[in-house]
Amino acid sequence: MYNQDVTARRGIAQLALKGFFNMASRWQLTRPEAMTLLGLTATSTYANWKNGKTGTIPRDTLERISYLLNIDDSLRAYLPTDTAIIQRLRHPQTPHEKSTSFIERMLQGNVIDIYLVQQELLQHGEQARKQAG
Repeated sequence: MYNQDVTARRGIAQLALKGFFNMASRWQLTRPEAMTLLGLTATSTYANWKNGKTGTIPRDTLERISYLLNIDDSLRAYLPTDTAIIQRLRHPQTPHEKSTSFIERMLQGNVIDIYLVQQELLQHGEQARKQAG
C-alpha cells in the first residue's frame, strides 16, 4: 500500500511540475520568480525539478502549482495570446499608484497571495459569463 502511494505521489509531482514549467515558459518567468512561486529557496532543487528529477514534492508546493495552473487556465479562457496574458499578469489592474499587478501580488511568496489572485480571476470569469449569457 505504501509503495503505491509513493508511486502515485511521484507521478502527480512529475505532471504538476511539467505543467508548471510549461506555464512558467509561457509567462516568461525568471528563475527567481519561478522559485518564489514554487516556494523554493534552493536553486539546486529548482534545477533538479526543472530537469525532471522530482521524487515527491511538498504538499504546499502542489497547492501552489494547482492555483497557478488554474490562474493560467482562467487567463487563457479570455485572453487570445500569451503576450496578452503576460500583459495582464505584469501590469496593475487599476490606474492607482499603489496598485499591484497579479504577478507582484503572487511574488509576495505566500500561498494565500496566489490563491487570492486565482479567486479574483474566477470572479472575473463568472462576471464575463453572466454578461455574455
